[in-house]
Amino acid sequence: MSAVAETVAAVRDDLAERDGVLVAFSGGVDSSVVAALAHDALGDDAVACTAKSETLPAEELDDAVRVAEEIGIRHELVEFSELDSDEFVANDEQRCYHCRSMRLGAMYDRARELGIDVVCDGTNASDAGEGHRPGLRAVEELNAYSPLLEHGIEKAQVREIAREYDLSVADKPSMACLSSRIPTGLDVTEERLSRVEKAERLLRTWGFEQFRVRDHDGLARIEVGEAELDAALDPDFVRAARDHVGDCGFDHVTLDLHGYRTGSVSPEDEESGEDVVADVFGQDYPSAE
Repeated sequence: MSAVAETVAAVRDDLAERDGVLVAFSGGVDSSVVAALAHDALGDDAVACTAKSETLPAEELDDAVRVAEEIGIRHELVEFSELDSDEFVANDEQRCYHCRSMRLGAMYDRARELGIDVVCDGTNASDAGEGHRPGLRAVEELNAYSPLLEHGIEKAQVREIAREYDLSVADKPSMACLSSRIPTGLDVTEERLSRVEKAERLLRTWGFEQFRVRDHDGLARIEVGEAELDAALDPDFVRAARDHVGDCGFDHVTLDLHGYRTGSVSPEDEESGEDVVADVFGQDYPSAE
């Protein structure tokens, strides 16, 4: 038996000792693996639960529904609004803490309704070392159980396990909530979330796989993965982005020559200096950070 297979068996045995679990389920690879393992271990006593709010792109909700069906796990939805929280809207360096606290709180409420004591999340062993992650404090404070972290499973192993379970999201890029596109200190509003979602839907439709559209108070800063940068510099894409991303409600549209970076509007990155922003979409604009 391989080391990964032994780890998977240990996680299943661990989960099987519970009377039931509710998995905080986004439909990304981490939570999907936890859901698959939980369903494998507990059958109908495992439930996947997705929180629907303004920060969740509609496509991500569709993915969550589809992947839950792939796994065969019972799927619940809870609805709430982070915008009801002044602390979240203020978008300080603890925004992810406020968001995760509310999201997990909604999960615990649904778990209690279902008579389930344990809420699991998809935090893996790679997450703890990835810079500014205030959301992890909420996981600890609310005592959510993170089986991937508990058993030392890192991101590459998560994807390997996903392939073993034949999950369609095994190679899916990470997708943070829409509020992560708004620089720290700029209020999170429904208008900003909506125009980011519309712009990213366009990039997805145009075939891009790893990307973000950052909203710098009306300036759209497009980030794409290094492998897709040539496509983003193509004149046809430049024209389409300039015209159609602007139609989503942005005043200006730019391309970040650094490409896609996780947390590029987080406090740590804001301290690191200016971004390089291309003028390929019509004129020069300074970095909004």
